[in-house]
Amino acid sequence: MKKVAFHNLGCKVNSYEMDAMLQELKAHGYHIVSFDEQADIYIVNTCTVTNMADRKSRQMLHKAKKMNPKAVVVAVGCYVQADAEGVRNDDAVDLIVGNNKKKDLVPILESFLQGIEEESVIDINHTNEYEEMQLTQTQEHTRAYIKIQDGCNQFCSYCLIPYARGRVRSRKKADIISEITGLIKAGYQEFVLTGIHISSYGVDFKDSDENLLSLMQEIDALEGMKRLRLGSFEPRIITQEFVDGLKQLKHLCPHFHLSLQSGCEATLKRMNRHYTPEEYLAGVKRLRAAFEHPAITTDVIVGFPGETEEEFKITYDFLKEVGFYEMHIFKYSKRNGTRAAVMENQVPEQVKTKRSNILLEMEAKDSALFREYYIGKEVEVLFEEEKEINGTSYWVGHTREYVKVATPSNGSSMENVITTGIITGVLEDEVFLFA
Repeated sequence: MKKVAFHNLGCKVNSYEMDAMLQELKAHGYHIVSFDEQADIYIVNTCTVTNMADRKSRQMLHKAKKMNPKAVVVAVGCYVQADAEGVRNDDAVDLIVGNNKKKDLVPILESFLQGIEEESVIDINHTNEYEEMQLTQTQEHTRAYIKIQDGCNQFCSYCLIPYARGRVRSRKKADIISEITGLIKAGYQEFVLTGIHISSYGVDFKDSDENLLSLMQEIDALEGMKRLRLGSFEPRIITQEFVDGLKQLKHLCPHFHLSLQSGCEATLKRMNRHYTPEEYLAGVKRLRAAFEHPAITTDVIVGFPGETEEEFKITYDFLKEVGFYEMHIFKYSKRNGTRAAVMENQVPEQVKTKRSNILLEMEAKDSALFREYYIGKEVEVLFEEEKEINGTSYWVGHTREYVKVATPSNGSSMENVITTGIITGVLEDEVFLFA
């Protein structure tokens, strides 16, 4: 029985696909071990969202070969897709597998072990095929991420992902429903819809009016459904009709990650983002009118080429006006092959760091303010893991708004248990006490 070690980099879509590949490997008799153990085969599911992601992918591939020079090192995914020739010529890599070929990992690997090399990288930009995979279990035991689409048609000026993932390809609703139904029976309590650009779900279906909302409505109605979340989605989808539909969903968690990137219209135009700050704010207001104290989170890029002090101040004021639960702050990283990489007026690194620190300070205050709202209020919690905090054992989980809470362990397992109670105060940092 060959030992296989794996390491996953990047987004939740990558995590989903890694789970699917591991499932297939186990089904074919491979023994899965930790990446830190010596193995016969090492699989690195790579990322290429930034130059740093490329570097991390290379580092993990070289680490694998160093751990066992005789092992087969397999590079899989986005970094491979973006630079197949470069990865193929890396001495640490024995086999490459691109996107839309992950479902075929086992036969590709077994052919390679028999001395036969198959074509394992397709022209991702000229395929309409959605790469269907079906999960029966995941690395997590309580929450399942469900991939509903792949690819992106947006072509933001800083992003290489459309070239690594191809155009929008939506998964058949029947396959999504089948997978979730099976996972509900397996005991999963919460489902998160994820993809490269989930707002585009259904746009590629011919002669069909299926979209993200109609998909969610059918999932929400499944027997045994307890919790449903959305992954990151675009502000343009938040029409009044869309919000009215969300409000009718019985199991939807009021936790919305709306990608922003900048609060300045001029910066958004250079990024090739297709909305204005005013349109974004209007969507936020619709959500807050429909749900009581919803968690609204976002991504922000600081130091984008051409971002002046005035533009940064506009973004700062906009973020303050919105008041997010959480903001993921990223310093702009030049990505070779994108339009932004060759734009004039690149912002110095020290300026990016200064602006990032300013926004991180705002984020910490706004996040604490959001969580403090729940002190003394009754909430529903899904408990996920037992953890030691300040020398005491606690069960830790999340509310529907994704606020982390903990309750003292009483010796019995609370894993995958949903219960209601009162948040009584702060335990540590971002963890609140639950009783």
